[in-house]
Amino acid sequence: MDNELIQKCTATAQQWIDSPLYDAETKAQVQAMLDAEDKTALIDAFYQNLEFGTGGLRGIMGAGTNRMNKYIVGMATQGFANYINKAFPEGGKSVVVGHDCRNNGRMFAESVAAIFSANGIKAYLFESLRPTPEISFAIRQLGAVAGVNVTASHNPKEYNGYKAYWNDGAQVVPPHDVNIVKEAAAVKVSDIKFKGNPDLIEMLGEDFDQIYLDKVKSLTLSQDDIIKHKDIKIVYTPIHGSGVRLVPEILRQKGFENIITVPEQCIPDGNFPTVISPNPENAEALTLAIKLAKEKGADLVMASDPDADRVGIAVRNNENEFVLMNGNQTAAILTYYLLTKWKENGKLDGKQYIVKTIVTTELLKAMADRFGVKYYDVLTGFKYIAEIIRENEGKTTFIGGGEESYGYLAGEFVRDKDAVIACSLIAEAAAWAAGKGKTMYQLLTDIYLQYGYYQEALVNVVKEGKSGAEEIQKMMDDYRNDPPMVINGSSVVMIKDYLTQKCSNLEDGSESPIELPKSNVLQFFLEDGSKISIRPSGTEPKIKFYFGVKEGFRGAEALDNAKKAALDKIEAIKKDMKLV
Repeated sequence: MDNELIQKCTATAQQWIDSPLYDAETKAQVQAMLDAEDKTALIDAFYQNLEFGTGGLRGIMGAGTNRMNKYIVGMATQGFANYINKAFPEGGKSVVVGHDCRNNGRMFAESVAAIFSANGIKAYLFESLRPTPEISFAIRQLGAVAGVNVTASHNPKEYNGYKAYWNDGAQVVPPHDVNIVKEAAAVKVSDIKFKGNPDLIEMLGEDFDQIYLDKVKSLTLSQDDIIKHKDIKIVYTPIHGSGVRLVPEILRQKGFENIITVPEQCIPDGNFPTVISPNPENAEALTLAIKLAKEKGADLVMASDPDADRVGIAVRNNENEFVLMNGNQTAAILTYYLLTKWKENGKLDGKQYIVKTIVTTELLKAMADRFGVKYYDVLTGFKYIAEIIRENEGKTTFIGGGEESYGYLAGEFVRDKDAVIACSLIAEAAAWAAGKGKTMYQLLTDIYLQYGYYQEALVNVVKEGKSGAEEIQKMMDDYRNDPPMVINGSSVVMIKDYLTQKCSNLEDGSESPIELPKSNVLQFFLEDGSKISIRPSGTEPKIKFYFGVKEGFRGAEALDNAKKAALDKIEAIKKDMKLV
């Protein structure tokens, strides 16, 4: 173990103990780390400062500079407040503060609200846990200039975090994100105004929830089908999180009468005792819900993550067995449903659009093209989808959009992915499909019959530590400087480099600019229609490889063969790229 690093961490830890600014409980935690023979915990807690990044904070909870605690949260909030007061020098401004089910979430949220109020900024504080998208909605509805949601999304129980939002209800983007980071970095613990002004803190409760739910109901497109198929059996689980009340409530208010919740997972609990990880992308997180659905003979299973911005679903296949849908498939069903209903209702006039991220299935683009609807590709991150909505506001209409990582949004009154809206529309699409005598699985099959079979896959290559980060960078450099010309026997016909912001057409030798912010992402498009995207994770020690392939087929009976051919192609691409 590095003695110099131990000495540095020991010195910083001792400053916390010696300072009158830290409370007794914090000092006791620090002292325990100093007294321990093994200094691993000390180093992890103090070797760096937990940075207020462009989206906010996220880290393991505990004492230390590299941990989520009231002092680190306090410095971030004080910096955010300083920036807000510079950006909006006039009085009367407000922010919205919320939290999910995570441990210490209420304490952090109350502290955040107190600090804003102490800086002369009114804080609307939700009375208890709420979905992330409702915080986004509240910012817009209440005319607030910013907002904070205390959440670590689907991370393990040891984590908590802090998402920063701007006045359009979206997570902060340039230049505000960079400027907030600068302000937060300049704050010392002694600068934090912890003592709040009660006159500037207002609670939001069930009355406000109903305003939000009324807006969600306004997106309904198939009320007749809901009435006819109100008895569809739906199993829903919030996985101990903040969707616990609003998702079942919106389903009931829309007219669904057979909503079954997973009782042991409806108890808000930041320890997530019934799952390994509270992430609906993981099949294990839906185990209890699917078990209950089998017992009750349910048709549809839905699960939202702790802050209720993502949703995973399971449906019955043609053999009546439950199968999980991935984020691309759910986005495809929702987009197809929305576009079809908008067309049936005579609402498509060329002034509508959809949005997807660059690593999301190209099936959404194919749908937009066929329906004559404009589509946008954006970088990974829902804040970029929100940015497109902001730029088009008042000119063209956003129908819906999503990302492969299980996030979806419809309508313009929320500016983040929204599991309340998504669950509402998934159930509605199921009723609409039932009206045609089809299951959700058969609806997806119909989509594939029209557009071809699309298959996506993701490979995460984990490289820990400093050497791992260097290895990841070398992999990106190698792909960038010496790109493959043929992958799995198919020629590379186009390369998009989002760092240099250049799109290279290898068939005619032309180059064109990419009109998106710089990002360390590479994409290879093959002659056979395959797409490979490579990007390092911004928050974890890994590099991600996204694969997308397409297979044509005729007749529903040929679907299984098309699926096998697509999966075989992805495995062959992985093998050729030495990823297996």
